[in-house]
Amino acid sequence: MEILTPQDLKDQFKDPWIAPYKKVITMVDQGLVELVEYHPCVSGSQWMIYQYKRSSNLVVEAKKDGDKHTYLLKVGKSDMSLKPSFNAAGIEEVSVDGDEVRVVHAGLAGAGVGAAMCRGMAQGVKRVELHDVGGGSKVGRAAVVTPVMEKVILGIDDTDTKDEGATWTLANNLGMELSTMGFEYLDHITVQLYPHNPNKTQNCVAIALVFAVKPGEIDELVKKATEILKKHTLSDKTAIAVIEGFNIPEKLREYAEAAKKSMIYLEETQRLANELGIQLVEVTGAQGEIGALAALGLYNDVEEAARVHDQT
Repeated sequence: MEILTPQDLKDQFKDPWIAPYKKVITMVDQGLVELVEYHPCVSGSQWMIYQYKRSSNLVVEAKKDGDKHTYLLKVGKSDMSLKPSFNAAGIEEVSVDGDEVRVVHAGLAGAGVGAAMCRGMAQGVKRVELHDVGGGSKVGRAAVVTPVMEKVILGIDDTDTKDEGATWTLANNLGMELSTMGFEYLDHITVQLYPHNPNKTQNCVAIALVFAVKPGEIDELVKKATEILKKHTLSDKTAIAVIEGFNIPEKLREYAEAAKKSMIYLEETQRLANELGIQLVEVTGAQGEIGALAALGLYNDVEEAARVHDQT
């Protein structure tokens, strides 16, 4: 076994068949690891998503959005039996040790090159334990070691007025600004709410922003987000809702679905947030808490988040 940093790999291997991944991030919560990888190809590889789900029982979920691959993984070991085309690549082991996550990838041919070399050169990787380089008929195998991070979702609503502004654009710019401060901005989800709400500005949407942060930095993320929104919002009703980790409670999902189909009132919002231990932050006012909390409930279901329920 050889232990190499991303720079070591770049210096040692300059072959034309190596395409470095852009970034690798690992978030940890209650015995699960969410692995986010930015693939070197423009639209990523659905083949990789298919193979990983098929080959390893450690993969609970796998999905692709453009060049971003997201895997929900169980901690443990998998006895994979690699077979060309059918089970060509997968994850053999996932472990968390202190402040590090160790994910062992294995694959045949090109998938082996990806396991050992391409991932190892990515931003966010601390080091690679290189067992086999792979390529051709050879198995490639490597443990990719990354820092432990935590997942946090911010729900945001009521930043515009009937005449100007747009919550989705301000929220995205907020995410981009926070990314310059060391917080990993992973996703932006527009959540359609009740279209017949008489208090809406125009389209009646809230936004969920997804971040990976270093342990202990969630409070700082919320503080900075609040400061930036307070500076730029056009509304006196702007609010944030905050949830940590991977799990969306069933009651929160039900609340979000109800907010798409009917009027929801502030008392109900605050009561549920208190029951579930979800932080609500008045940036300029409390009214935005209604939509901000609803955005959290659907951040992980983008199809339903976008759907309009035309009920009067």
